Amino acid sequence: MSSHAFPRDASDVATFADRIRSGDRAALARAITFSESRRADHQAAARALVQELLPATGHAIRVGVTGVPGVGKSTTIDTLGSRLTAAGRKVAVLAVDPSSTRTGGSILGDKTRMQRLAMDRNAYVRPSPSAGTLGGVAAKTRESMMLAEAAGFDVILVETVGIGQSEITVADMTDVFLVLMLPGAGDELQGIKKGVIEIADIIAVNKADGDGAARARSAAADYRGALRILSTQGGAWTPEVLTISGLADEGLDGLWARVEACRDARLRTGELAKRREGQQVRWMWTMVEARFRERLADDPRLAERVPELERDVASGALAPTLAADEIARVLGF
Repeated sequence: MSSHAFPRDASDVATFADRIRSGDRAALARAITFSESRRADHQAAARALVQELLPATGHAIRVGVTGVPGVGKSTTIDTLGSRLTAAGRKVAVLAVDPSSTRTGGSILGDKTRMQRLAMDRNAYVRPSPSAGTLGGVAAKTRESMMLAEAAGFDVILVETVGIGQSEITVADMTDVFLVLMLPGAGDELQGIKKGVIEIADIIAVNKADGDGAARARSAAADYRGALRILSTQGGAWTPEVLTISGLADEGLDGLWARVEACRDARLRTGELAKRREGQQVRWMWTMVEARFRERLADDPRLAERVPELERDVASGALAPTLAADEIARVLGF
């Protein structure tokens, strides 16, 4: 089987899975491409691979990273990831770009923004187009995460766009959720959204170097106050606020220590296992919903009827509830 082929039967799947388990980066890249493809045969191959590799997954620490545009996510991940690989860890970065509305392709180019990790043999950077998925999170990021774990990566960093609902989606597929904030940008609480504070495990005020150090400390104090009011986190971990500088490489060892402390606290109490179990079940239902959407888009019985219903709903001639009933009736639900 060539490196450009995709598995067609059980023996191909087993061979391809062996290559991924052995750390073959070309096989990993190809497998992730399968999972992102809209071709039915590629999707079937990806599903078979994930099932075959399931016993080799679950060992990595999964960290979601978000923050407003310009907060320095990629620089921080590049510096932190390089520190982790130097310490013997294998780091995979699944960085989800905003998509081009015309092509659906990645437009930010994470590999150019993470130059050290892109050249690091113990790291793997995978930019993925969000392709219109809710919150800018690629529909197949969960599959990519599991494939990377099977390939031997023991740290998975999922960088989200930081806009819309992407934070919620990434928090629901990771063990620890890290939010990067800016200091001194107008209102000290400029980056706070109630929804983010509710799910943040760690807030790191970035760019806390030079003239920005004092502003970062002040902002961190404000964020701590906001956490006490807004955070709904419970259980084994109490959310924390730190100051760091991704560019100056300051405070990152302490940041990673707190990430591990959060994961370890949840591991000891059994909270991490329950968290992952819930994530797997919600992933299943997300895929079910995706299949229904695909069926809606492809069903020939709806090809003419749906545009008519949309026009009637838009004009106010038909209630959305009745239009939904009609679609369900056509599909036989």
